[in-house]
Amino acid sequence: MERLFMTLAALNGFLAVAFGAFGAHGLKDFLEGLGEDGAQRLEWWQTAAHYHLTHALALTAVAFLANRMSPGLVRLSGWGFQLGILLFCGSLYAMTLSGIRVLGAVTPIGGVGLLLGWLGLLLAARKLGQPA
Repeated sequence: MERLFMTLAALNGFLAVAFGAFGAHGLKDFLEGLGEDGAQRLEWWQTAAHYHLTHALALTAVAFLANRMSPGLVRLSGWGFQLGILLFCGSLYAMTLSGIRVLGAVTPIGGVGLLLGWLGLLLAARKLGQPA
């Protein structure tokens, strides 16, 4: 489990930096030509890249904690973070590139995944130091 979540963390961290750079350079020029809509779409991209990188780091923590805390709860956290990245960040990236706003209906589902990730860590932390 440690290797899996560290691999996901590294992959997501790499993609978050790459997508962030793409948004700041290549995408920014394209979207500026769309006026107000372009500004909103660039904001979506920046939000996605921020949450993507933040939760890549959270996956690093999950990998580190995988063999030190309750495995079921840590696993829940890792998969919650990964699902959240895919759905929350992915829907924002897709909305930015396509302009199809209905994709925003998926974003809150991804947000729930991210919340599950943090909840899993919270519950695992509460079990620290308790007898098995």
